[in-house]
Amino acid sequence: MKPAKKLWLTIIPGIFVFLWSTGFIGAKFGLPYVEPFTFLFLRMVVTLVVLGVIIQMTRAGWPGDKNSILHLSISGILVHGAFLGGVFSAIKAGMPAGISAIIVGLQPIVTMALTVLLTKVVFSRRQVFGMILGFIGISGVLLGGRLTTEADLISGVNLQTVSYAVTALLGISLGTFYQKKYCSHTPLLSGAFIQYTATAVIMGGLAYSLETMEVSLTNEFIFALLWLVFGLSITAILLLLFMIKEGEISRVASLFYLVPPLTAIETFFFFDERLNIIALVGIGLSVLGVYLVLAAPKTASKTIQA
Repeated sequence: MKPAKKLWLTIIPGIFVFLWSTGFIGAKFGLPYVEPFTFLFLRMVVTLVVLGVIIQMTRAGWPGDKNSILHLSISGILVHGAFLGGVFSAIKAGMPAGISAIIVGLQPIVTMALTVLLTKVVFSRRQVFGMILGFIGISGVLLGGRLTTEADLISGVNLQTVSYAVTALLGISLGTFYQKKYCSHTPLLSGAFIQYTATAVIMGGLAYSLETMEVSLTNEFIFALLWLVFGLSITAILLLLFMIKEGEISRVASLFYLVPPLTAIETFFFFDERLNIIALVGIGLSVLGVYLVLAAPKTASKTIQA
């Protein structure tokens, strides 16, 4: 492996985790001024414009067959549409953000289970323990100092909201696995463009049929939209697709355990949310869990064939 590529593979996970963690911050800034599906639709449209300009300037290649376009569309709907739409719907319907995040936080474990069931990859006990430890850690981060009574734990948790959160969980889990199996050979830029196009169609239809599509163009909303486009939809997603292409999906999935701890630290500075001892211990367990997964010997990721 070339030294430059090895260096990028070393620093990219850290950049990705930081950017991905700010998604909650951007949503919290923007959602007071727009409905969820409308927000996601606008995010997809602006992203397509920016990505289209980048593709034109770099003269990036396009997938050469219809099957690749179909696979990219499915992957995009799962990773972007089902995941983001599910989380936003759950919160809109009254589920506490912490509970929805814990449900979605099962994603690395679900991804590992899918890998075991559908491929010949075998995970070590150390990796499995790391996954479980990471989930316990993010639960501590999200519950610590936020949900302190039994009423808090069950408020907003019902069949409807749980179904939305599970949709998000399955979307990101199946989406990353599907991306690895069927889309790793496609160009990153144009591949992402096709994924966002499919997602924009879905989000536009949901916004038109379920929402008023009214937007308050405040400075906060514009800032949130631009940050989510450039920081998340362009940079973070391209880094995620690159990591999926170059590495094992279980290792990539484990990085999501670092997102809630970092988000908790960010909300402490931006929104003055407290970090108690439970949350601090949870941060430590999350970091340790990811370390155990990443430090374990590499599994035979190449057994995942298209």
